[in-house]
Amino acid sequence: MEKIPLTRAGFAKIDAELKHLKSVERPAIIAAISEARAHGDLSENAEYHSAKEKQSFIEGRIKELEGVIGLADVIDTSKMKGSVKFGATVKLVDEDTDEEKTYQIVGEYEADIEAGRLNIKSPLARALIGKDEGDSVEVRTPGGEKSYEILSVSYS
Repeated sequence: MEKIPLTRAGFAKIDAELKHLKSVERPAIIAAISEARAHGDLSENAEYHSAKEKQSFIEGRIKELEGVIGLADVIDTSKMKGSVKFGATVKLVDEDTDEEKTYQIVGEYEADIEAGRLNIKSPLARALIGKDEGDSVEVRTPGGEKSYEILSVSYS
């Protein structure tokens, strides 16, 4: 299986979610199923069916997170410098609109475009990899061609 790249912060977030699911959510849903069972006939018991569905979701998520943690390749970005690589925080300016944006390049399990965390497999991230401050990049997006200039590259 292929390793899954994660930053330290991303790994900690996934690990915290897994611990929460196992120590809080799982026991709560077991109690809810037990209580719903006590109400009698399970064939028409909406609480029971709802609790079982939620249990199925929780167990699936636990399996997924355990798989991610098992394949995690935690990359310490604090010692990195130079051109754009995994974990870099890149400040860009759109050459057409002069709009500035800042993204950190992360793995797919950490990606959240609203929070400025860009999936390393995205077209923009792939275009940025290996580039330096001052370089221009052309990116083909669903909305057409975009040109960005890299203002700064940092690692934290």
